[in-house]
Amino acid sequence: MDAATPPVTPRPQQVIPIRRDYNAWVASETLEDYALRFTPRSFRKWSTWRVANTAFGAASFLVLEAVGATLLVQHGFVNAFWAILATGLAIFLAGWPISVYAARHGVDMDLLTRGAGFGYLGSTVTSLIYASFTFIFFALEAAIMAYALELVADIPPAWGYLLCALVVIPLVAYGVTALSRLQVWTQPLWLAMLVLPYLAVFQAQPDWWQGLQAYMGQGGHAGFDLLAFGAATTVGLALITQMGEQVDYLRFMPEPQPGQRGRWWLAVAVGGPGWVIPGVLKMLGGALLAWLALQQMVPPDRAVDPNQMYLLAWEQVLGHYHWAVAATAVFVVVSQLKINVTNAYAGSLAWSNFFSRATHSHPGRVVWMVFNLAIALMLMELSVFQALERVLGLFANLAISWLMAVVADLVINKPLGWSPRGIEFRRAYLHDVNPVGVGAMGLASGLSIAAHLGAFGPLALAFSALVAAVTAFCAAPVIAWTTRGRYYLARDPAADGGRYLGSALHRCLVCEREYEADDMAGCPAYGGPICSLCCTLDARCQDRCKPAPRFSDAVWGRWRGVLQRLLPRAWAGQVDTGLGQYLLMMAVLVPLLGGLAALLVRLARSPQDGYWQVYAAMLLLAGVVAWWLVLAQRSRAVAQEERERQTEALVREIDSHRQTDLALQAAKRQAEAANQAKTRYITAVSHELRTPLNSILGYAQLLGDDPAIPPHRQPAVQVIRRGGEHLLGLIEGTLDIARIESGKLALDVKALDFRDFLAQIVGMFELQARNKGLAFRYEPRGELPAYVRADEKRMRQILINLLGNAVKFTARGHIALRVAYRMEMATFEVEDSGPGISREEVERIFEPFSRGTSAQGAGGAGLGLTISRMFADVMGGELTLHSEPGAGSTFRVRLFLPQVQGAA
Repeated sequence: MDAATPPVTPRPQQVIPIRRDYNAWVASETLEDYALRFTPRSFRKWSTWRVANTAFGAASFLVLEAVGATLLVQHGFVNAFWAILATGLAIFLAGWPISVYAARHGVDMDLLTRGAGFGYLGSTVTSLIYASFTFIFFALEAAIMAYALELVADIPPAWGYLLCALVVIPLVAYGVTALSRLQVWTQPLWLAMLVLPYLAVFQAQPDWWQGLQAYMGQGGHAGFDLLAFGAATTVGLALITQMGEQVDYLRFMPEPQPGQRGRWWLAVAVGGPGWVIPGVLKMLGGALLAWLALQQMVPPDRAVDPNQMYLLAWEQVLGHYHWAVAATAVFVVVSQLKINVTNAYAGSLAWSNFFSRATHSHPGRVVWMVFNLAIALMLMELSVFQALERVLGLFANLAISWLMAVVADLVINKPLGWSPRGIEFRRAYLHDVNPVGVGAMGLASGLSIAAHLGAFGPLALAFSALVAAVTAFCAAPVIAWTTRGRYYLARDPAADGGRYLGSALHRCLVCEREYEADDMAGCPAYGGPICSLCCTLDARCQDRCKPAPRFSDAVWGRWRGVLQRLLPRAWAGQVDTGLGQYLLMMAVLVPLLGGLAALLVRLARSPQDGYWQVYAAMLLLAGVVAWWLVLAQRSRAVAQEERERQTEALVREIDSHRQTDLALQAAKRQAEAANQAKTRYITAVSHELRTPLNSILGYAQLLGDDPAIPPHRQPAVQVIRRGGEHLLGLIEGTLDIARIESGKLALDVKALDFRDFLAQIVGMFELQARNKGLAFRYEPRGELPAYVRADEKRMRQILINLLGNAVKFTARGHIALRVAYRMEMATFEVEDSGPGISREEVERIFEPFSRGTSAQGAGGAGLGLTISRMFADVMGGELTLHSEPGAGSTFRVRLFLPQVQGAA
């Protein structure tokens, strides 16, 4: 191709909408709870207090006590105390803007993250982090509950774990509706059973404060130690991810009403960051109860177990061990149910968001709830509770990096105009990846994890959570300012004319359901409005709505260009092959898996020589999975290209058919106009011909009746009369043909005495045949109805034309009329022993003025057969002919003649 010739741009492909029928779970919002959508205003009808109370119920989780106790045992009371206060303050400050935006815009944590700097696919990573938080904490809480069941009922922990997972399923299946009832019913009991043991401890241990202050922990920290404080803060800050679960409830908060704004803000505070106030008190309470257990010679690994803590506290209340066991079991079960329904619910939302974008499939939130519980059950069986501090310490770095990047976008970028003020979550308007959030989180996570592994010394190790928070909070505004915010929106929603804003309902042209405008987008691929869920699940459109290339295509295109420049020419051609993609993927995975293997070995505190075994096993598995992914991706790409080619060919064919149809319609209109003109012309001409012809016929009749005309002149008069009658028949036939072609022939359908009608026809032609020396046979076959609905005039004309021709052109032999009736269809057969018609002339015999040539005078001449076939067609029937030269002809007429019962 000439370099000056611009490449041919293919025509945009039309994606034909195929109606999406969701399964029963996805279609029912009672079960689905808007898992992948913003919460519509029509659904946010609960009171602000009920929403806040439902969200506040999440503060019941006993991991808070376990965290406080662990910090006490590891770092001493002074460091644990200040770390807990610092943790609570940081979580409250970070949680406040997150809660306000979620409640104001009706979005869950994933949708909020999308619109706060991460992009449509960028937030899948955070969905995975969030889902991990939910099953980790579910496992921790359920493990505590299983220990309580073992304590009170001697149920083995393995069975207790399973029971704790199964009991949650029916409670979470029906979403926030059932969860709000559970939180309301259990709140008074939980608060009473939470407070009462502490009152008893305060009374029984008046010197608890002095003893607690003096506890130095296993590290022997007599006073404040900066490194111990930092390490304790890193563990505590892992709880910041709990804000995601609060948000999953706050999205149901109704919009603030005039005169009630103070109540709305208070409800948001209570249901959002307000959980951290009782959370701080519970962590401090856990430290107190753990100290009490240690004073009674309980081993440290048992003293951090909330079951053991509250068992000792309830003994102070009830003074009897068995009653204390029962009370502890009730309190633990109630507390764990309140929080684990929240963990399971939030996990179902997080997994739904992750897999819907990763696979373009959504079997339903309930499916992912069970999936989340299965992972948590596996962690419980692996005794994750014993690795609490190590797990939370590592997890905190990722969670804090994510949430602080979101907070920075909400409190800095949006007010300064570097980020759109609203929360845009719809795929149709977002870039796949926004470097603001993804870049800030990636940078902060990398630095903080490196610090956590000791790369920057003991001080950075202790404050790795602070490294994550500060880095993410500072990096997000810097990246937003540098990129000028151009990666937030792939296209402006205002380009759709502002139609998809507000509470007005719009109908999705894919699933054909109605949604509020905020949940809709204009889709150029489908040519109309599409809901956010159908947009998420669509894998065929290839993001045609966005002017910029897709992130994966852009990244691969850039890497491909770099590799092709760096590699030798012989290798450069292999970049686009499956092998090239596989090697590129492994080049990324090898170092990542090396770091992950190091983390796992460190967390498990395995011998250093076990690193290579872990790394080799991970590489082997990753190599197989990566090759499978490359093959699957290339297979999908080939299938997609083939579908696009076929679809484009189909669209071209549809366009061609459309053009042909338009041409046919135009030709039809022209033909109808021509027929109308012809009909008017024939009517006028026939009128002009009929007037003199009637005069000729009248004069011929007068001459024929005049006795003064000599006999030798009478034949001439008869010739004139027969010729005039023939011409008059031609004129009437021509008028009938014109009426049929113009569609103006009206049928006069009414009840007809069928048997009498046939008797008249038979009597008429039986006499004509006998006068000519022909045998006439009438053969009714079967029982004929007495009355039918028919146009008598047209049906009579058909039979007269056929029988008249048969008599006229049969010289010897017979004429037969056979009549049959079955299922409201009447069949008439007119058979003669005349000269017959050749096969070449069978179809032409029905043309106007056709004259048979295969036998002398066969077929007649004029319009009789033409009109007969037209009448049969108009009456919903057909006229056919079977003939053999020298053997005769058989005309067969089939007409739809409904039977009439009891007609007079």
